[in-house]
Amino acid sequence: MQGERQGWLPCLLGGAVFVVCMAGTTLPTPLYPLYQEKFGFSELTVTVVYAVYAFGVIAVLLLAGNASDTIGRRPTLLWGLGFSAASAICFLCADTVGWLYAGRLLSGLSAGLFTGAATVYVMELAPRGGESRATLVATAANMGGLGCGPLLAGVLAEYAPEPLLLPFAVHLALVAVSAVVLLRLPETVRERKPLSAVRPRRPALPAQVRAAFVPAAIASFVGFALFGVFTSVSPAFLARYLHVDNHAVSGLVVALAFFASTAGQLAVGRVGVARSLTLGCAVLFAGLVLLAAALYTDLLVLIVLSAVVGGAGQGLAFRAALSSVAAAAPAGQRAAVVSTLFVVAYTGISIPVIGVGLLADPLGLEGAGLVFIACMLLLVASAAAYLIRRQVTVRNP
Repeated sequence: MQGERQGWLPCLLGGAVFVVCMAGTTLPTPLYPLYQEKFGFSELTVTVVYAVYAFGVIAVLLLAGNASDTIGRRPTLLWGLGFSAASAICFLCADTVGWLYAGRLLSGLSAGLFTGAATVYVMELAPRGGESRATLVATAANMGGLGCGPLLAGVLAEYAPEPLLLPFAVHLALVAVSAVVLLRLPETVRERKPLSAVRPRRPALPAQVRAAFVPAAIASFVGFALFGVFTSVSPAFLARYLHVDNHAVSGLVVALAFFASTAGQLAVGRVGVARSLTLGCAVLFAGLVLLAAALYTDLLVLIVLSAVVGGAGQGLAFRAALSSVAAAAPAGQRAAVVSTLFVVAYTGISIPVIGVGLLADPLGLEGAGLVFIACMLLLVASAAAYLIRRQVTVRNP
């Protein structure tokens, strides 16, 4: 038993490093109202600051998506931790909005390096025969880390001094510990090449993948867009319309969406990939309807329900989307096709969120949110209808 635990220790330590990095990407979420009060900027600025993160992720996916296969897992993740530390320093130094933009961009670069490399690394560190459990560790570390960020920042901002400094100082310390842990873990790439060998990876969409890719991309776009709105403007909505000024509560509401996504991803193994994408679209639809009801009625309980239901739908849909697209792609183009799906997903975090920011001034947050929800409902309903029609066609050729 002890030998088995020792065998899993590297995998779990790799997962812990993964958690620390991903937590840093969502750490500012419950603090945006405080930054608005300090710097006096609009909802549009909040959404643009948030969306800059997605641009950083997309840049890494396109320019250095194969970095960990080339230079090794540990060097890539060390670079990711470096960007995460630099992001925390930007927020610690923030005395103008420009520091927030820089911090979010660096955070996106960190997440772009970590998301793929850390997932593979955690799986490679697992004992032989433990691939299924290692996938669980990687999934929980990714989405769980994203949930821990707003929860940690919200609790520290509410119950500790220096709400705009202490969360990032704590994260910086955790990053330093993570770097030490990472240096003690083994490298899993045997044949490494110099950094100059890293090449940009073009998005690819072979003809035989398109039928599976279209609904998968739409569902991924909507799920990530929902997360984008939750993590960028929900704290301001809670404070302004529901009079929830407790930062810990705001952080918890956002964290629930990410924790529910983890549960949704884990459920794919039981539900099956074929049914999970359609079911995920249906659950996403329900989450969006709950969010619309919350905006219309100003009820906190509906906000919480929309976070849980929408998060679960996102988890179901996104893991099924990844699996179905990877299965349909030719072996030699699988990585490029998956990268294309990630580019679409992270576009969902940026463009719709900025749209909400643009509409918030003339329509208010509630009106802008309802327009966003109407567009997302149309998209996810179209994806579900396409999937159902394709299933019927396959059964009745």
